[in-house]
Amino acid sequence: MHHRLRTAVAVLAIGMLVPSLARGQAQPSGDTVADPNWEMPRLASGDPNLQGYWTTQTFTPMERPEYLGNKAFYSEEEWAQLQAQLTVAGADPLARSVITIADPEERSRVLDQSHRDETYVHYDNAVWLATRVPKGLSTRRTSLITDPADGRIPPRNPQADARAEGRRAARGDRGAFDGYELRPFSERCIYYAYNGPPLQPPSYNDVHQIFQTPDHVVIFTEQNNNAPRIVPLDERPVLSERIRQYPGDSRGHWDGDTLVVESSHFNDRSAWEGSSRDLKVVERFTRVGDDRIHYEFTVEDPTTWDQPWSAEIPMMATDGPMYEYACHEGNHDIRHIQEVYRNIERQDAEGAR
Repeated sequence: MHHRLRTAVAVLAIGMLVPSLARGQAQPSGDTVADPNWEMPRLASGDPNLQGYWTTQTFTPMERPEYLGNKAFYSEEEWAQLQAQLTVAGADPLARSVITIADPEERSRVLDQSHRDETYVHYDNAVWLATRVPKGLSTRRTSLITDPADGRIPPRNPQADARAEGRRAARGDRGAFDGYELRPFSERCIYYAYNGPPLQPPSYNDVHQIFQTPDHVVIFTEQNNNAPRIVPLDERPVLSERIRQYPGDSRGHWDGDTLVVESSHFNDRSAWEGSSRDLKVVERFTRVGDDRIHYEFTVEDPTTWDQPWSAEIPMMATDGPMYEYACHEGNHDIRHIQEVYRNIERQDAEGAR
């Protein structure tokens, strides 16, 4: 994991640095005026240089919290207050939905690891998942979604509802542990919905490394169960319609200084946000500073939503190296997961006699 192995001393040191780190955490393009003296770094080919390590860590939610109504941006004062609260020493980086809580005192309680339920057996997230720059809000936007204006994913249409009902009918009344094939893809280390495309901030291990050649761009996501995404820029044709993949098939081109990546050919199993194999994703990567890439995406699937929708996610420079993320627990231990549940069923049956 990337910068996750922390001692208690290191966490205390981070806590002492939080005020200055929070003040120093730059806001993304659109929140501040761009530096007129900044020059785009370029490769020998003349293309913009996007290479390096970038993090998408943020507490900013994909969808705007309902209690904020039509409020698209926090004020500078509100943003600073939330930054101070979210980056306090001991905050739980996994409390990703904490920003949806309207009450500041309740937000603080949820963020504080000392208030965890006694039955919670996970490690101390504030120790093992802390980053050098504490996780806060990467934008003054109240949601990563920028279109529609309400900051919410559009409602699914009848075709999407029919697919979901078909999956429920196929499953019948079988419980979640009735068979290995019913366990979620993430537990089986097969597919994480936020791996992309489009990229979305995970709860942790949120680093992306970008490599470039004149005719390829490689996007290597830290917490990923698929191979690094290799995006050709040479105008080669897309895959055959008969080939479908969890991460789809990506093709890229330069639009001025912006890298545009178009992805299609998703399979029927990923169903990201309820989408279908007809999903199309357009991503745009624009370097706007030495420490920032402006990343935005638009998704379209007429069999899921009646309109496209878009989001912006700041990518901030971070340190390397990026260590291997290996996820095999669910695959190696699926037998024991099933055995445990069979034992629970037998005990319940014996207790009912």
